[in-house]
Amino acid sequence: MTLPRPRASVPLALLALTLAAGAQDSPDFRPPAVPLVTHDPYFSVWSVTDQLTQDWTRHWTGANHALCGLVRIDGVAYRIIGSAPDKVPALPQTGLHVRPTRTEYEFEGAGVRIALTFLSPVLAEDAELVARPASYITWAVRSLDKQTHDVALYFDCTAEWVVDRPHQKVWATRAKFPDLCVLRVGAQEQRLLDRPGDDLRIEWGFLYLACAKDVVTDDVIAGHDTARDRFVADGTLPDADDLRFPRRAEDDWPVLAMLLDLGSVGVKLATRHVVLAYDDLYSVEYLDRRLRPYWRRDGAQPADLLRSAWGDYERLVERCRRFDDELVADLTKVGGEPYARLAALAYRQCLAAHKLAADWDGRPLMFAKENLSNGCIATVDVIYPAAPLFLLLNPALLKAQLTPVLEYGSSRRWPHPFAPHDLGTYPLADGQVYGGSEKSAEGQMPVEESANMLLLVAALAEADGNAEYALRYWPTLTRWAEYLRDNGLDPANQLCTDDFADELAHNANLSLKAILALGAYARLCERAGKPDDARAYRRTAEQMAAEWPQRADDGDHYRLAFDKPDTWSQKYNLAWERVLRLGLFPPEVARREVAYYKTKLNQYGLPLDNRKDYTKLDWCLWTATLAETRADFEALVTPLYRWAH
Repeated sequence: MTLPRPRASVPLALLALTLAAGAQDSPDFRPPAVPLVTHDPYFSVWSVTDQLTQDWTRHWTGANHALCGLVRIDGVAYRIIGSAPDKVPALPQTGLHVRPTRTEYEFEGAGVRIALTFLSPVLAEDAELVARPASYITWAVRSLDKQTHDVALYFDCTAEWVVDRPHQKVWATRAKFPDLCVLRVGAQEQRLLDRPGDDLRIEWGFLYLACAKDVVTDDVIAGHDTARDRFVADGTLPDADDLRFPRRAEDDWPVLAMLLDLGSVGVKLATRHVVLAYDDLYSVEYLDRRLRPYWRRDGAQPADLLRSAWGDYERLVERCRRFDDELVADLTKVGGEPYARLAALAYRQCLAAHKLAADWDGRPLMFAKENLSNGCIATVDVIYPAAPLFLLLNPALLKAQLTPVLEYGSSRRWPHPFAPHDLGTYPLADGQVYGGSEKSAEGQMPVEESANMLLLVAALAEADGNAEYALRYWPTLTRWAEYLRDNGLDPANQLCTDDFADELAHNANLSLKAILALGAYARLCERAGKPDDARAYRRTAEQMAAEWPQRADDGDHYRLAFDKPDTWSQKYNLAWERVLRLGLFPPEVARREVAYYKTKLNQYGLPLDNRKDYTKLDWCLWTATLAETRADFEALVTPLYRWAH
């Protein structure tokens, strides 16, 4: 499932759609949230402050998933991760750089410089690494004043990481390995795939903290104050583990703690690292069968996970550096530095919103989660905005996302002539829950989801150079194409992906998407060896595309809805005209829209349409790809960077 890295000749539209790059960001860039440990919707922890010592690290939902990092320099303790112990001063933070796979903090004080790196090696080009739930925290320390300094490092993680609420009980233990020191914590009541929802944390599986025995000085399972205060006082850890388990995660906040004594540090760099890993045992439920995480598909156990992660460290550090640097160069070249900075933030966020699981036969199935909405799993209009990242870096992962949807949409359970919206509520993919679900067409997104699926399957065929994947589901794809042929030009009153804006009839952007999807289906027919169907659908798409500008015309731009003069909206779906090179709409359509958008820009971006001031980062970036000049592209992107800053 590994593909070669993209070349710089990849079209700007696809590169910009991916948001998959980093930047040589300067320390004064202040992201709204900084990725630290980012693997899947449950194993996803961020810093939400400018300084890493201003607050505890947090799960993406906002709940505390605390990490604590302390350092003793010549017998004096300082904080570098977390807001406690509050009596311990913070070592001044002097730098922050967010790369696609790693986040780098810099601290200076007491004659010492510390580079602290959080590396989540989720290289999209490599499914094995995307699936491996293991992050690295690395300290690199050297003297700044050319004097030697005694330096010791302290690191802990709390039991909050393994429960939904801190009142739930946990059990912490040691795991025996011949070469690794391993501490483990998990919930006492393993509520395995028990509750679907959005604002939930995992309640099953086990969090592991690991380090080589010849590197770690000491380790302990203890209450937070006991472990941290002992290190602050004399640079050691408690003599014995606190065995008072099971107990609530908030009961003296038990931590897994490690001490890494560097000894005397001079101008030569001294480094240490630990591994944080999470074994969720089972990841999702798909059509009533529980799926293992992909890394477990051949019977791998936590010991295999930890040994592989530890043994691959040096190789992955170098590989991730090269990956980040190449993406930095690509994205900065085509989109500029502000765009690339946004991209670096989005890369790990996108991958961490997905979970790669294994079907009963070992086949990869990847599930996206809606975050801060209703928590749906495998939502087609969530797969859609994330898809260009996977098309660029590893189309096989997009295929792993579309397969569950196509199988469900092809089953007897799905009664509608259009594509489904979702497969359930995370982590239970047991059937659509949105709108009328399997019972009625009420509250559905028929044009939106059918067009999304046809566009993405056609894009996969372009990436593969054949239609073999599409042919597996041909009757279903044809049924959706027929639906768009009959209903897509002038959509009836219905929702689109921007469902918070409510239903809308005669939606011009939705019509545009349907037309492009029919053109994409015609391309699929060509690749599938169905020339008559290809000609028929191409002719239909061309006729619709010729009619669309007349219906949507509003002088110097195009309308929000065909029947609403003096309105406008972002026509972000037009991006596929360039990505797939469909040749359905003349360049003047995008040219006119971009010129008009520049007159509607607000301080922090282009509104979604004329009805409200709110906007969406994904669609703004897609809209920016319609620009024909670098200046116009940057005009649309710069306000988004201003917002992120």
